[in-house]
Amino acid sequence: MYGRPSTKVSVYALQMSRLWDREIPINKMACSVDAPSLKDLPKVAVDLKSQLEGFNQSCLRDVDTNEKIVLPSAEDVATEKTQKSLFDGIEKFDATRLKHTETQEKNPLPDKDVVAAEKQHQNLLDGVEHFDKTQMKHTETEEKNPLPPIEAIEAEKEKNKFLNGIENFDPTKLKHTETCEKNPLPTKDVIEQEKTA
Repeated sequence: MYGRPSTKVSVYALQMSRLWDREIPINKMACSVDAPSLKDLPKVAVDLKSQLEGFNQSCLRDVDTNEKIVLPSAEDVATEKTQKSLFDGIEKFDATRLKHTETQEKNPLPDKDVVAAEKQHQNLLDGVEHFDKTQMKHTETEEKNPLPPIEAIEAEKEKNKFLNGIENFDPTKLKHTETCEKNPLPTKDVIEQEKTA
């Protein structure tokens, strides 16, 4: 910022300082844009103005300007070509090459069994909805609750006693007994008789 000013800025400032020194009205300059009034122009300090006027351009070095143009990658080029070919294909599409076709609307109707089942179901629903209760006959309801015979009742009582005896069994009422294992072995005479037989 405090170093040597760039060429563009210094040339512009130099031209502006010359215009101020000559006191040429800005509105008489030929430019395509409306020039601002003298009041609107930025004020340049006196010491900066003197530095700009006394600037020696021979101190500047000649520099070759290198324009760097970034070329797109191969992928970008391929993508652009693909998009362009698609757009060209759409724009130049010949609709006369299309074949005329007739649209066939297919509405499969249900078969006879499905129609009959649906009618039967609908008739049942209609019969329930529009049922006429006045055509019904009045009847007396007889509740019959036949009791089982006496033998069946006695058999059931015996079964219940037996089950209660098993469920409510008290093992403390059992008597302690000793088990005596008896495994009589055959005598020698019996063994010899079996061998000879």
